[in-house]
Amino acid sequence: MDWDKLRIFHAVADAGSLTHAGDTLHLSQSAVSRQVRALEESLGTTLFHRHARGLILTEQGEMLFDATKAMSRKLDTTAARIRDSEEHVFGELKVTTTVGFGTLWLVPRLSKLYARYPDLKIDLMLEERVLDLPMREADLAIRMKEPSQADLIRRRLLNIRMRLYATQEYLERTGTPRALADLTGHRLICQNPQTPQVGSGAALSQMLLGQGITSTLMVNNYFGVLQGVLSHVGIGVLPDYLTADFHNIIRVLPEVESTEVPVFLAFPEELRSSRRVAAFRDFVLEEIQELRRTLGE
Repeated sequence: MDWDKLRIFHAVADAGSLTHAGDTLHLSQSAVSRQVRALEESLGTTLFHRHARGLILTEQGEMLFDATKAMSRKLDTTAARIRDSEEHVFGELKVTTTVGFGTLWLVPRLSKLYARYPDLKIDLMLEERVLDLPMREADLAIRMKEPSQADLIRRRLLNIRMRLYATQEYLERTGTPRALADLTGHRLICQNPQTPQVGSGAALSQMLLGQGITSTLMVNNYFGVLQGVLSHVGIGVLPDYLTADFHNIIRVLPEVESTEVPVFLAFPEELRSSRRVAAFRDFVLEEIQELRRTLGE
């Protein structure tokens, strides 16, 4: 099968237009059309339904487009690996993690990574949804559970727990609770247990909400919970790693905490040799070691 014709077909299928594909490929519309028709003739099938408003893939065209998308991802990966050098780390790295871990722990540390590799371009995707690494929705992930795919390289970074925190100013104003029952006199700041989050955090919030607390503030991410705590609004459910950077929050009810949440770093096997991935991985491992020392682990 002619690789050049496949490349042109992929551009047309992606753009949905001969004209737009031609602009991308720097070819005339007629040249693009001829190549598509030649590919259809060689395959003995129709790849597009042609309409006045554009092109729509046939069932056979969808099958071929799925194949060319997979080829394109593989070629992009290979090209990135070729461009990587032993001495210089550059180019784009797509990283995904949760909103809480990304905003509260990772982003504040990235200036040190950029100081080492000023030509690195990080596309940071913060969301609770688990992106598909084998399908290259991201190059690397930091997840609050062990990845299930078999074709990923994974590394356990640390275990975290959700605990209760407040500021000294808040506790001086309202008193320090000594037992769970005392929480009824306080405002609880947490995520709604139905909000996408780690299961142990949801379970802890659910348990606390069952204590008869009359005043609450629900926020759909830990960044918002932290801001509520720092603003002396109440007692918040927060991950313990925050104490490394926010020394003005005090743990409340030390016997109350969630079960352990494992934190994993993972990336596809095919990116094992990528200098960008290695640079980011090593940086995160160094920072995690410093965090563990700070937390006394």
